[in-house]
Amino acid sequence: MVYHNLKALIKGIRACKTVADERVLIQQESAAIRASFREEDTFARHNNIAKLLYIHMLGSPAHFGQIECLKLVASPRFSDKRLGYLGIMLLLDENQEVLTLVTNSLKNDMNHSNMYAVGLALCTFANIASEEMSRDLANEIEKLLGSSNTYIRKKAALCALRVIKKVPDLADHFTTKAKNLLTDRNHGVLLSAITLVTEMVQTEQAVLEEFRNAVPLLVRNLKSLVTTGYSPEHDVSGITDPFLQVKILRLLRLLGKGDARASDTMNDILAQVATNTDSSKNVGNSILYETVLCVLEIEADSGLRVMAINILGKFLSNKDNNIRYVALNTLNKVVSIDTNAVQRHRNIILDCLRDGDISIRRRALELSYALINEQNVRILIRELLAFLEVADDEFKLGLTTQICLAAERFAPNKRWHIDTVLRVLRLAGNFVREEILSAFIRLVAHTPELQAYTASKLYTALKSDISQESLTLAAAWILGEYSEIIVEGGLVDEEHPKTVTDKEIVDLLLSILDSPYANYLSRQYVLAAITKISSRPTTSSNQQDRIAEILAQYTSTPELELQQRAVEFASLFNLGQLREGVLERMPPPELKATVMGVVSENKPVGSSSGGDLLGNDEVASPITNGQSTGNQDLLADIFGSSGTPSASISGPSAGTASPQKSQQSTIDDILGLFGNTPSTTPATAAGPPPGFMSTSSPPPPMTTDPLSAFSISTSQSPVPAPTPTAPAAPAPLAASRLMSYSAYEKNSLKITLTPQTSPAKPGVVMILARFQVSGGTPATGLSFQAAVPKSQQLQMLPMSNPDISPGSVETQQMRVIAPVGSAVRLRLRISYAINGQSVQDQVDFSGFPPGLTGGA
Repeated sequence: MVYHNLKALIKGIRACKTVADERVLIQQESAAIRASFREEDTFARHNNIAKLLYIHMLGSPAHFGQIECLKLVASPRFSDKRLGYLGIMLLLDENQEVLTLVTNSLKNDMNHSNMYAVGLALCTFANIASEEMSRDLANEIEKLLGSSNTYIRKKAALCALRVIKKVPDLADHFTTKAKNLLTDRNHGVLLSAITLVTEMVQTEQAVLEEFRNAVPLLVRNLKSLVTTGYSPEHDVSGITDPFLQVKILRLLRLLGKGDARASDTMNDILAQVATNTDSSKNVGNSILYETVLCVLEIEADSGLRVMAINILGKFLSNKDNNIRYVALNTLNKVVSIDTNAVQRHRNIILDCLRDGDISIRRRALELSYALINEQNVRILIRELLAFLEVADDEFKLGLTTQICLAAERFAPNKRWHIDTVLRVLRLAGNFVREEILSAFIRLVAHTPELQAYTASKLYTALKSDISQESLTLAAAWILGEYSEIIVEGGLVDEEHPKTVTDKEIVDLLLSILDSPYANYLSRQYVLAAITKISSRPTTSSNQQDRIAEILAQYTSTPELELQQRAVEFASLFNLGQLREGVLERMPPPELKATVMGVVSENKPVGSSSGGDLLGNDEVASPITNGQSTGNQDLLADIFGSSGTPSASISGPSAGTASPQKSQQSTIDDILGLFGNTPSTTPATAAGPPPGFMSTSSPPPPMTTDPLSAFSISTSQSPVPAPTPTAPAAPAPLAASRLMSYSAYEKNSLKITLTPQTSPAKPGVVMILARFQVSGGTPATGLSFQAAVPKSQQLQMLPMSNPDISPGSVETQQMRVIAPVGSAVRLRLRISYAINGQSVQDQVDFSGFPPGLTGGA
């Protein structure tokens, strides 16, 4: 059955009972339309195209009607032209070869006497114009911008916008006409003109400078909109043409950025818009939001900025979740500009932590981190701890990290600092980074006056809950080191002081071994702890025998790491008095952590401690010829050259280091507790930290006998007790005090480089790269590659974690060897995924100060 018009076809398709029936009907009708096209039936062409477009809307093929649409456009009848142009817009795009046939029809209709025919041509051009078509018809568009007809001027302005997007070089062709359009009194023309100018000023700096002279004109237009009375033609919820007001504010923001004179011109009208706009309706809120963005972007005075931040604070009390989200998102961006103004809204920001919308909670959390300082640290940390109790698991890792960072940086005293970390361990011990735990242990080791207090608190906390991993690890370490303090003095800071026996401590630690929450790491810590306890003078012989029996049981465990530790620790019981020297209390770890040979008192979370890049004090050897040859293609790609590479390169670096507790690092830490170092002699240089690789240095030699550190020399001379070795603890939590330089900041990802040199090693520059995201979306799969000129050498350690979560800071260490007096130059290639999109960028960095490599 053949349907003679569109109405009959729609009725027939709706009458189909199954999808199969509908598909059959569409195929039959498509075949009939093809046959009609072959017969060149001029009278049926209009109906056939109409039916074909409906079939196309249903998702069936309709490409065979493209040429017929061109034939309809050539018809003198307006109804045919309208349908033909609609078909062209639906069935064609800028990549179709058939599009070249449309250019002449568009040019003819742009000069048509009927303004609606001209409008059809302009509308089609604005939707499908390619770069070639834009060049061909740019002059026609420019001519129509000066038309006396407002209908045509409005559409021509949008066509000019399409031309500029396709061919930015043609922007200067429309500058004069666009200026004239800004004086138009018709709101539709003015709206289109401002949209065009906004695109133009973003395309070329010269055009931006030229349109800054139009700021007074835009201010007058905005003022007339704000002060005019009721206008039924443009009124939306009691506000005159809010769409035009928003467009003007966006353009003013671009024109006022970085220009004090233009900013001064618009200050008064922005204040007027901010105070006179009704905020009870969403229309008014949209104008206020654009006003805030404009004020914060331009060179506005401080009073206007405070007013803008107060408007955002008012948004936070709005019932609409979208408005609150927008306010929090904007405050996150401006908190670094005027922290004091944002601090006034601290209470309502904290209230947002209890919002039901997870995205609002996330934004409020990020803003809360930025507000913490010495004055409000107690209040904000208390609120964040309260939020930690009820927070979703996805928040907890970043939340615990930020709380401990703030506690280390702003703690009023050490006891408050310890109490804060203890609370974090109790509330979210399964979501604490290894660096946090190491920093806490370091803090306790350097605070002897609070060691009894901390050991008592951990003992009490562990008795009530052994399900939190980090709490278990911290308690095992502290009780292993300082058990004699609470055995001798009892639990401190209790209402009723209570004595604790060595048996109770050992019972508590042994209960962890059989707990369903125990893992290989916590068992290793417990074995180390009870071995330490066995050497304390407060431990009875019964408990020493009991500990020896436990260690003997684990010497045959199928878990290799535990078996190794048990064998080593059990061997200590045969050393007599030497055992006490090996297991004596550790000296406090060194506070100044060494990063690639750079001495720094503070390091960010996410970095690892260790020596210089190669694990020794010698300058790294150059990359071998084989490595250079293997990197030749990559060098040519990065530097855009061919032939012999002119640089040394290191990378890629992502994916080799895990942010979680690595098994090897844990083994080394426990060996370090008892002075068991993996090297054969004390003179052997330490290797890179666990999980790190060096491209030019072989790994340090390892002993073949795991008990060699405890073996007794056969020499007749007396053997002194080995000196206990401090564990390799990760670096402190606070940010480095060294000067950092921004190397990359796009798509919420920020990369900073911190260089450090030593007068003893001129020409050697140690660089710490830090990676963080400013928004709430993580960046995943980060690959960071770097290259230097041929006269320099570069080596890189792996990144701490290629996935960068909000609130965390990941790091990577680099070492550059350059001629003395030369400038360090880096070419960086960064690739990552964020918001589901893959991003790859390349930047040149030469922002380090001159003289970094030494010399005159």
